[in-house]
Amino acid sequence: MTYRGCPLELIKVLYDCDKEKVYELKEYKLKRNNNQNAKYWKLLGELSLVLKIGIEELHFQMLKNYSQRYEILVPGNTEIRGIEYYEKKSKIVKNGKEFTVYHIFTPSHELNTDEFSILMNGLIEECKQQGIDTRSPDEIRRDDEYA
Repeated sequence: MTYRGCPLELIKVLYDCDKEKVYELKEYKLKRNNNQNAKYWKLLGELSLVLKIGIEELHFQMLKNYSQRYEILVPGNTEIRGIEYYEKKSKIVKNGKEFTVYHIFTPSHELNTDEFSILMNGLIEECKQQGIDTRSPDEIRRDDEYA
C-alpha cells in the first residue's frame, strides 16, 4: 500500500498501521511525463542524424554528460551484470586486492523531474549548437499563431 501526503497526513496513517510491522518512508518525487519523454527522443533522433552517431550511443553520451553518476569498486575479475549504463574507469589495489573502478550512470527512465530536466536542457543546448529547432509541435504552433 502506498500513501502520499504531507507529514501530518502521514502521521495519521501511520498511527492506524500495525505496530508490529516495519515501514519505509521516503520523499515523493514526480517522474517526467510522456510529452517530455517524447520530446527527448525526438531531439535525440534529430541530433543523431546530424552528428551521424547511433541513437543509443548518443543517448549514452547524454547520460554521461548530464545524468546522475555513481562510482563503484568491483573485485578483480567479477563481471558486471544487471546495470544498463556503465563505463570502466581504472583498476586499483586496496588492501592487497585488485578492484575495477566503474562509473554507473542513472538511466533516463529512473530520473525524477529535476534530474530529467538537467538531461533535457543539456540535449537542447547540444541541439541548438547544431542548428536544430528544439521547439515542440505545440510550441511551433503557438509561435506561428502569434507571428
